[in-house]
Amino acid sequence: MKKLLMGNEAIALGALCAGVELATGYPGTPSTEILETLVTCRAAWKAGTASGNDGESPGPDCSSLIHVEWSVNEKSALEVAAGAAWAGGRALITMKQVGLNVASDPLMSLNYLGVQGALVVVVADDPGPISSQTEQDTRHFGIYAKIAVFDPASPEEAYTMIGDAFACSEKYHRPVIFRPTTRVCHSYASVEMLPPCPDHGRAPAGFEKQGGRWVIFPGLSYRSHLKIEDELRDMAEEFSSYRANRITAESGPESRRGIACGGVSRAYVKEILAGRPSCPRLLEIASFPFPDRLARQFLTGLDEVLVVEELDPVIEDALTRLCGTERLAVRIRGKRGGDTPRAGETTLAGLEQLLGTFLDAAGPVPAPRAAGKKGRTAVVETAVETAPPLPVRAPVLCAGCPHRASFFAVKEALRFFEDGTRKAVYSGDIGCYTLGNAPPLDMVDTCLCMGAGITAAQGINRIETSLGKDTLNFAFIGDSTFFHTGIPGIVNAIYNNANIIVVILDNRTTAMTGNQPHPGTGFSIDASPAKQISIPAVLEALGLGDTLCLNPFDFPVAREGVCSVLNKTGVRALVFQAPCIMVSKSGPPCSIDGKLCTGCGNCVRKLGCPAISAAPARGGRSIYRIDPALCTGCGLCRYACAFDAVMGGKP
Repeated sequence: MKKLLMGNEAIALGALCAGVELATGYPGTPSTEILETLVTCRAAWKAGTASGNDGESPGPDCSSLIHVEWSVNEKSALEVAAGAAWAGGRALITMKQVGLNVASDPLMSLNYLGVQGALVVVVADDPGPISSQTEQDTRHFGIYAKIAVFDPASPEEAYTMIGDAFACSEKYHRPVIFRPTTRVCHSYASVEMLPPCPDHGRAPAGFEKQGGRWVIFPGLSYRSHLKIEDELRDMAEEFSSYRANRITAESGPESRRGIACGGVSRAYVKEILAGRPSCPRLLEIASFPFPDRLARQFLTGLDEVLVVEELDPVIEDALTRLCGTERLAVRIRGKRGGDTPRAGETTLAGLEQLLGTFLDAAGPVPAPRAAGKKGRTAVVETAVETAPPLPVRAPVLCAGCPHRASFFAVKEALRFFEDGTRKAVYSGDIGCYTLGNAPPLDMVDTCLCMGAGITAAQGINRIETSLGKDTLNFAFIGDSTFFHTGIPGIVNAIYNNANIIVVILDNRTTAMTGNQPHPGTGFSIDASPAKQISIPAVLEALGLGDTLCLNPFDFPVAREGVCSVLNKTGVRALVFQAPCIMVSKSGPPCSIDGKLCTGCGNCVRKLGCPAISAAPARGGRSIYRIDPALCTGCGLCRYACAFDAVMGGKP
C-alpha cells in the first residue's frame, strides 16, 4: 500500500514501523509535525481497536507506542528520552537545529554513557534559513560529539532510513542523530508502507542498575571515549556498504569528472542528471562517520569532483582529507573555493545551471558572483529570475493579535508617563512577538535566543545604572517560552536583585509553530486534560509578589497598570492575558465611519494592524477603512483614534 505523505509524516510512520515506544520534543519548524503525526496515528489506532475491529484500524499499528509528549524544552525532552532508552525502550526526540543548542549538554554526555535500548535524535536543519535564527549544519555536531548521523534525501528515504537509525543505535548502544532538512520535512511523496519490524511490540527489558553503569564519572568517560573511537571506525566501514551510500557509475563517454552530494541535494542532482544523455560518476553520502572505503573507490581515476551539499562543506572536507592521506591527485571543488554557494538553500534551478557549467565546460568551474545586499550568489539568483516576481509582504503580527495590544499599552504608558522623557530599552525573545520590532511598534531592541530576553535586560540595566542613567529595562517573553527557559532567568533576576520589568505575553498557546499546547494551557499533546500551571502562581512561588495580571484589550486599565510599576524598583512582572486569535476569534468586526474619519492616519501609524488600510479618497480627503475579512473585532484601534471614528468590535 502506498500513501501520500509529508516528510515529517513519513518519519513518524517509519518510527512506528521501527517500534518506537516513547517520543518527546519541543515544537520547532520544520520538525513539529513528527510528534503531531504520532499522536494522530495513535488516536486513530486506538479508535480502531476500541471499535472491535480485531486490531484493524484506520492508522498504522501503534501497539508499541507508550507515551508522546511536548516537553518544556529540548534539554528536558532529551533527558526524558534518555531515561526511556536506559530502561531498554526505543525512544525518539524531535527538535529543530536551534533546539539542539539547548539539548547539547545532555547529548554530549549521553554518548559517553550510551543507552540500553535505542535513541534517535531527529534534528531538522533549516537552510535558508526559512524560519530560524541561524543556518546550522547538524552534521558538524555529529562529528564534534562523535555521534552517527543519518541524512535523508527525500520523504521516501526518510521513511525507511529512520528504521536504520534505530537499528544502528540499538546495535552500538549509542544515540544517533537523524538530520532531515526543511525540503525533506515539508515536501510530499508517495511512500510504500512497510510491515512493522519483527520484534515490534516487544516489551522493554526495564532499567537495570548494573553497578553504576549509568553514572558518568571521569574514569568511565575515559574508557567510553576509547570505545567510541573504535566504534566510529567500525561505523565508517559499515557505512561504506550501507545501501543509501552508493556510487552510480558513469554512462556514455568516459568522464574524469565526478559529483559528490548529500542530503536533499542528492535528489536534486539525480533529477537533473536523469535528463542528460550521459552522466558522470556520482557519489551519494547519506550517513556519517564518513565512508572512506566507498569514497576511495569513487575517487579512483577521477581528476575533478564537484561537491553539492547543504549547508557546510562536510563532504567536501572529508574528500579533501582523503585525497591528502591517500595522495590522490583529484581536485575537490565546492564551497571552499567558491564554486558552490556558501549559504542558503540549494535550489533545483540554480543547481541545474551549476552542474551544466561543471559538466559541459572544458575549463574550471567559474566562481559564482556575489549579488545583492544579502550576499546571495548567482546560483540562488537564477531561481529567482526564472520565476515570476512575488509580492513583497513584510512579516507582521496578525490583525487582532494580543501582542500588539500589549506592546501598545506599554508604549502609550511610557509616552504619557513623566512627559515621555524616560529612556526605555526593550529586550525581546523568540516567538510571534519578535515581530514587535517592526515599525510602527518598534518594541524589540534585542533578541538573542529563547529565554535570553530576561537575562539580557539584567545585563543592560547593570551597565546603564553604572553610567548614572535612569533606564527602564523591559523584558518581553511569551508563555511557552516562559516555561521553556524563562523561569531560570527570573530566578537569576530575583536572586541578584535586578531592576527590570518582565512582561509575559500569555496568549494560551505556542503560536509561532502552529498552536501547540504547553504547561499553561491545561491540556497535553493529544488534547487530553493536563494540570494547568499558573504563571502568576509560579512567579509568586519564586518570591515575586509584585505581579499584575492585565487584559491588553482593556486598554485604559492595561495602560494604567503599566504606569503603576514604572516608578518601582526591583523585579516587577506584568502578565498580559488574552488568547491568540487563532484560538479565539469571537466578536464582530470593527468599521470606520467615513464621516468622522479625518484621514490623520494615527490608527495606521500607531498600530500597524494589517486590517486597516487607506480607502479611496472622498471629497478630496483621504480616509481609512477596516477590512471585515481580516478584522477580529478586538477594538484596539478605537484607542488609537482621537475622533471616535471607529465603530463596532468587542465591547
